[in-house]
Order: sequence, then structure tokens, then C-alpha cells
Amino acid sequence: MRRAAVITLALVSCLVLAACGSRASDTPATPATTAAGSSGTVGTVSGEITVFAAASLQKAYEELVQAFTRAHPGTSVSFDFQGSQDLVAALAEGASADVLATASTSTMQDAVDQDLVGEHTEFATNVLTLIVPAGNPAGITGLDASLEGADLVTCALAVPCGEATARLTAELGITLNPVSEEQKVSDVRGKVESGQADAGIVYTTDAAAAGAAVESIALPANSVINHYPVAVTSQAANATAAQAFVDFVLSEAGQEILASYGFGAPAAP
Repeated sequence: MRRAAVITLALVSCLVLAACGSRASDTPATPATTAAGSSGTVGTVSGEITVFAAASLQKAYEELVQAFTRAHPGTSVSFDFQGSQDLVAALAEGASADVLATASTSTMQDAVDQDLVGEHTEFATNVLTLIVPAGNPAGITGLDASLEGADLVTCALAVPCGEATARLTAELGITLNPVSEEQKVSDVRGKVESGQADAGIVYTTDAAAAGAAVESIALPANSVINHYPVAVTSQAANATAAQAFVDFVLSEAGQEILASYGFGAPAAP
């Protein structure tokens, strides 16, 4: 009799455990969010974000956004591409943005000093080159005597590409006499593309973006590297989606897109 009771109790216990296991297996798994450094699989972020990005990033970031929104179908991204210092100034004056990407660590530090961003991460590098209009009508050969009497355009010193140009000329021990100093590197490229200038100093990525409209003359600029940092802004209206975008930029998929536009990998931490 006692043995029968034990068997009955054991059977009841097994049925209870089986029922619990069935209910547990029917419970849907919680979807995982996209991790930093992943390839950008679909996550749980949604909503709109605004990205302030340096002008030299425009082509690459436009493709990055297409890939990001495919990975996160519930998101949309708007952009403002300007000189890095203008973007920081706009944020300081109250402009709304969720992400800031600059073309130098010094301009990002300006944003940090004003509490406009918190933690930031380097995601790309870039170097300078000299460009001339297709066919090189002025016969420019480099940062040499061929520039005498030529219309050279550079970035203003306050702009990251202008700061890099100043570092390069200091290293080379030369002085340039540009006819115009622009507030963003894309304007330098535009003046050379249109033939308004005989030569211009831009990033290698800008030369690539111009395609057949310009010719590039290599500069001894490998020691003058601009480091590009990105950060979620302190007043981000959609901090979750903003962080997901930053993570995507840093991911393998994001880095492949940047490399396809000529950007170098970020420096090792």
C-alpha cells in the first residue's frame, strides 16, 4: 500500500513538472538588442535621431544610414553636415542633435568642455592630399614652386582640415599663401572641382569623392593624421537609438563602409 502511494505521488510530480516545462517552452524569448561592435542585426531600437557630422563624412554616413535603418527598421535618421567647429557652436547655441561626429579630437574636446557630449570614441582616421582640376591646367606638382602665382584654396585654421594643414606645413617648414580659406573641406573640394581654384588641400576621402573631376597629388602627410570621434550628445532626445547608431558606426559592418570611402581604421586604444 505504501509502495502504491509513493508511485502515485511520483507520477503526479512528473505531470506537474511536464506541464510547467510546456508552459516555459511556450513563452517567447525576449529579443536581444544589437551589441556594440556587432554586424548590425535587427534590434529593439526605434524612433528618429538627428546626427551632426563633419562635412568630410557625408558620402560615407549617407550609406551608413541606409545600412543602419535596414538593421533597425523602426528608425529614421536626419543629418546636418558642416564644419566640425560649426556643429559644436550650433549645439552650444541650443540646436537639437542626438549624435555628434567630428573630424578631430580637438573639436570634440570643445564639446566635452561645454558639457555637450559625454564619452566619445574614435571611429576613423584621415590624411591630407593635394587636388587639382582634371587635366591639371596650372601644372601643379606639389607644395613647391609650382604653386607660385596659382590659386590655392585651403581650409580655415579653425576647421580640422585647416588645423591639419597647419601641422603639415610646420613639419615641412613651408608657408602657403592661399587665395581663400574655407569653413568646410567640401567647399575646398567644390572650388577645385569647378575650376575656381588651381589646387586645394583636402582629405584623401574628399579626393576620392570627387572622382574624375580632380586629380590627386600625394603629400608627405602620413604623420599628420586626423582622428574622428563620435558621441551621443548630452541632450539627446532618443539616446537609445543614438547609442545604437554609434555602435553601428563602430561595428564591423560600419567600419567596412567607412573603409570603402577611404577612411583609415581608428587608432588602437
